[in-house]
Order: sequence, then structure tokens, then C-alpha cells
Amino acid sequence: MSTALFALGQTVITRQALDVLHPEDVKSCLDRHARGDWGDLGEADRRQNEIALAQEMRLFSAYNDRSGTRFWIITEADRSATTILLPDDY
Repeated sequence: MSTALFALGQTVITRQALDVLHPEDVKSCLDRHARGDWGDLGEADRRQNEIALAQEMRLFSAYNDRSGTRFWIITEADRSATTILLPDDY
């Protein structure tokens, strides 16, 4: 398994995401996010994340859990926090 490319900082999850997402999927996708696997993003968004990684800007990933629920993972530019949330939470 590859190592993290950046620090996640404090990891938080919104109440709605906590209530509906499968915890194993959240953990797995959080690990993917930290390794630079941005999930279900288009090519332009993937390129933007690569730039953001190099320039220490905000990082964004999108995934679906085992029930098909879409969720996002966002790491702040200063790497102080990473938030797991549903699109409706934004």
C-alpha cells in the first residue's frame, strides 16, 4: 500500500454523512484521498487537484459508498482539516 501524499489534519464528518455512509467505505476512501486517488472526478478536476497538491491548495475528491451514496472529501489548503460530507451538506 502506498503512503499518504499529504497530511489530512483533523478529520471530521458531517452528521448527515455519519448517519448514512458505511464506515468501512469512509475509511477506505479517506485512505484513497490521502494517496492522491481522487475518486470519481473528471480529468479537469483531477488535473486541478494535482496542481493543488503541488501548490498546497484545497484538495477535493468524490466517491460513492457501497449503497451508491455520493460523498465528498475535502482537505483544506493549510492541511489543518479534512471534511467528509454529502453534497447536500455543502
